[in-house]
This record gives sequence, structure tokens and C-alpha cells, in this order.
Amino acid sequence: MIGTLVFVLAFLAIGLSVVLAAMRSGRPPAGSRPETRGTRRAWGLGIALVVLVVGVGVPLLILVSNGEDHAKQGAGGVDLNASQTTGRQLFAEKCATCHTLAGSNAVGRVGPNLDTLNGGDLKPAFVLDAIEHGRARGAGQMPAGLLYGADAKDVANYVATVAGR
Repeated sequence: MIGTLVFVLAFLAIGLSVVLAAMRSGRPPAGSRPETRGTRRAWGLGIALVVLVVGVGVPLLILVSNGEDHAKQGAGGVDLNASQTTGRQLFAEKCATCHTLAGSNAVGRVGPNLDTLNGGDLKPAFVLDAIEHGRARGAGQMPAGLLYGADAKDVANYVATVAGR
């Protein structure tokens, strides 16, 4: 939202400076002093300064306001910790093609919808067991051992946190 507002204001400032510069050109009114070379130079420098400030300042402001904070925001306004943020990335790589999970914008059709599984109340231990052993103890569609160790725990933590939100 703030990025859009700054973008619009920047182009408004550039447009107004162009209009004002255009209004200053042309024949001077009768009886007025002719415009000096210094005045024209000052106007040119002023417009160049506005364009430079807007051209550098606006992108810089947008970059600052679009920091890494978005990676820590989960579905339903949940703030994710480092483990869950890593779990989100791993889920996107390994699980999103099969499972549906609104927190990751995943719409897989093969595996179950994790937002509705167990009423959306998934426990990390349940998810971790599915990751390590697969479904039907490896004889189902989900194979065993997709992730191991900390990676499996991170994904289980993430899914349990955002499922159903």
C-alpha cells in the first residue's frame, strides 16, 4: 500500500514540475523583465534535483519498507519464527505440489488438504510422522523420508502452525 502511494506521489511531483517548467517557457508578459540565464539555469537545476531525489529516493524508500519482514508473516496473522520460516521454504519445495495449504498458497491435488485435515488442527508430531514414515508406512502415495532431522521438524512446525488459518 505504501509503495503504491509513494509511486503515485512521485509521478505527481514529476508531472507538476514538468507543467510548471512548461508554464515558465514562452513569451514573457508585456512589461516584465526578461528571464536571465541564471534564472533558467536555476529552474533546470531545480527540476533535475527533483527528478534525482524522486528517482533515487522513491525506490530506496520502497526497498526499505519491503524488507524481509514478509517472510516472517504466516497465514492468519501468525508471526513465524526462524524454524517455521525455513519450514515454509521447504514445504514450498517438497510438499506444495501435492498438498493444499493456504498459508503457502499451495493447491496440490494429490495429497490431502492440510487446512481441513483433522479439522485443521494438526499436531507437529502427526506431521513429523507423516514426513518421516510416509502414509500407510511408506506403501501409500506419500513416500517415506522426504525430509530428515531439523528440516522435517521445521516443516512439521510450520504446517502445524498455519494449517486451518
